[in-house]
Amino acid sequence: MTAAVTTGQLYRDLAPDMKVRDRRLRVVEVGNARARLVVEHDLAGQHGKTTYASVVRLASRAFELLEDTIDEDPHYLTVLAAISAVHHPDASPADYTRAALHAIRNTPA
Repeated sequence: MTAAVTTGQLYRDLAPDMKVRDRRLRVVEVGNARARLVVEHDLAGQHGKTTYASVVRLASRAFELLEDTIDEDPHYLTVLAAISAVHHPDASPADYTRAALHAIRNTPA
């Protein structure tokens, strides 16, 4: 399963010619089929340039997700901890769902 492409994410372009340049792109807008990106780092000096990429391609192995905005959401860590607490070989999807809902409902906004 791949992460959904969302505004704020940072990707590394893994194309052979771009990988050498360590080209990193920040998602600034997501449409139905493509995303607008800003080059944050490029050893070839292209930083600051706006470019576009297919949302499907961004979510593929052609790019590496370096930063995801969901990681900064305080609810993310709360839900992750709750799910981890109930995780065991016999855990059911309902166990995980209950833990996540309980964590969300009992966490201040």
